[in-house]
Amino acid sequence: MRDDGGMHAHCGPEAAEKQPAHPHRRVTSFRSRRSTLTDSQQATWDRRWPAWGALARDDDDGYPQLDVPAWFHRTAPLVLEVGCGTGVSTLAMAHAEPELDVLAVEVYKKGLAQLLCAMDRDATATGWEPNIRLIRGDGLDVLEHLVGDATLTGVRVFFPDPWPKSRHHKRRLLQPATVALIADRLVPGGVFHAATDHADYAEQIGEVGDGEPRLRRVSDPDELDALPISVHRPTTKYEAKAAVVGSPINEFVWVRV
Repeated sequence: MRDDGGMHAHCGPEAAEKQPAHPHRRVTSFRSRRSTLTDSQQATWDRRWPAWGALARDDDDGYPQLDVPAWFHRTAPLVLEVGCGTGVSTLAMAHAEPELDVLAVEVYKKGLAQLLCAMDRDATATGWEPNIRLIRGDGLDVLEHLVGDATLTGVRVFFPDPWPKSRHHKRRLLQPATVALIADRLVPGGVFHAATDHADYAEQIGEVGDGEPRLRRVSDPDELDALPISVHRPTTKYEAKAAVVGSPINEFVWVRV
């Protein structure tokens, strides 16, 4: 069964031509996993996904053209979170910043289902109109094909897979080409916020971000507080576990110059 339902994304003239299958599919930055939803999660998925979810790429129709204002029923600054996991930070930050719209991207259906259920509970309990929309798929597909240049006020990448073995470093998401693409998609003054608890990956992220000429690192507290999106994250269970074992959290914030 397809997962896209009645998503607020459509294939326009450019997308009407089917995209060819990747003859040499790029190396992915995620591990393959299989997961099964609970009955409750599946019921919520069936009810909410058509309005709040979309596929990054359809095997039959290629990449959709997202009509973001129609999907959110408004025009607002847009933030892309790549790899939202179960959405703990996503949900908390969306509640704290109701003036922003958030595209939360995740490969794994189980994580998206947990976020979808949390959104449903809050919407049902309080009448909240969620300022989050979910995209299932590869974050690079979203950056390359679903959002345009200078359309994002923020990009968030929290705790991407570190792929610790040297031979797997090519699978890491935050390579120079990806950071250059993020810079393309940010509006002037837009924010790229990354975090990791892996020391070696932190070194690489810092070098790659600082090496992108269109990005300027921000560390002054007053300037951080004046950015168009918040860079204050809630502490997740994963982050708390990292702290227990002595893994420091490295935060990086750049702005598009």
